[in-house]
Amino acid sequence: MKCPFCGYSEDRVIDSRITKDGTEIRRRRECLKCGRRFTTHELVEEVLPVVVKKDGRREPFDRIKIVSGIKKACEKRPISTDAIETVVDNIEHTCQEYQDKEIPSRVIGEAVMRQLQRLDDVAYVRFASVYREFRDVTDFLDELKGIIKREKPDRSENAEE
Repeated sequence: MKCPFCGYSEDRVIDSRITKDGTEIRRRRECLKCGRRFTTHELVEEVLPVVVKKDGRREPFDRIKIVSGIKKACEKRPISTDAIETVVDNIEHTCQEYQDKEIPSRVIGEAVMRQLQRLDDVAYVRFASVYREFRDVTDFLDELKGIIKREKPDRSENAEE
């Protein structure tokens, strides 16, 4: 590690602590040449697979694209930024666990839809309409029928209580 003050590459670690969320290590270091102290943060390097698009193109995994798509689907819905970040974190984690070096965009799209389905039905339908390329109102109705079927048992249980 180079000293940010004098550029010397030898230092000693004075203190190491794990951050509150447990995702990084904070190290306090002292330069062996100038004696000044500085802090570094260590993160685990996450290796994500390359995304294979429908047309066969390959591109690096891009968290920002997923955030953007989910934010559009959740626009004007009562969904917090933290909830969106959690969804994106879950999807990124799913991609990290993928066994191959390449992941079809279809796998990512389906993961987004599963997460949105649990989060908000309207956001889910909005995302699905773009992802599945709905052509007309019939496609919307078919998707809505699936949501209604999924919710009916919950409503009947609540009615009995």
